[in-house]
Amino acid sequence: MHCPFCRNQDSRVIDSRTSDDGLSIRRRRQCTACQKRFSTIETSSLTVVKRSGATEPFSREKVVNGVRKACQGRPVSDDDLAILAQRVEDSIRGSGSAEIDANEIGLSILGPLRELDEVAYLRFASVYQDFGSLEDFEAAITALRADREKAESQNDEVVDTDEVGVTE
Repeated sequence: MHCPFCRNQDSRVIDSRTSDDGLSIRRRRQCTACQKRFSTIETSSLTVVKRSGATEPFSREKVVNGVRKACQGRPVSDDDLAILAQRVEDSIRGSGSAEIDANEIGLSILGPLRELDEVAYLRFASVYQDFGSLEDFEAAITALRADREKAESQNDEVVDTDEVGVTE
């Protein structure tokens, strides 16, 4: 880290603090040459490897824009899209890898989008998974229905606590 005052390359860290969101670290430094103090903010970078082999920094905005197209005409707000993009980024960062394939980002989008809106999920999946026939749509719809029925049957098995008698 170069000192912004004298361009010396040597500095020492006086204090380190994580940001409120936990995604960056603020470091207070002191130059060993001129003794002036300055702050740096350090963040981890996440690089996306595209199909062509090109790399670019991860962008939540690209996730939102891609999903927004699938959500056109659906009851999905910009806040919902921002939360979805945050969930996708969190799951990708949770993998611990600094480089991630673009394909992995698409897979990370499918789960949260499925929970958000099933129609938007089908639209996104049809492009992302390259549906080529009606049978591909039918298979995806059948899987959605099976998952919904399974979730509903699990919810029916949950005991209602209001019906359980509690003696005092």
